[in-house]
Amino acid sequence: MVNLVILSLLFIAGWVAVSVIGTQAYFMGEQTKSIHERNWNSDGFNSIAKSVTGKETDYTNRIPGYSLDTYGSNSLAR
Repeated sequence: MVNLVILSLLFIAGWVAVSVIGTQAYFMGEQTKSIHERNWNSDGFNSIAKSVTGKETDYTNRIPGYSLDTYGSNSLAR
């Protein structure tokens, strides 16, 4: 019974660690996942990214999800 509890706690701790690291990787632009057009000029996205990583979003390192995202993001109103 004790072994099952320890195993469960290790699983939960691992899951939390992976989710935190994955969140930081996404917002830092390290992940290969593309950024969606709605987040290119989003103040909300920038504030969440800054609070998670402690850094401003560097859009020169991000890859648009679709070929027209770069054009579309430049056309969005601030």
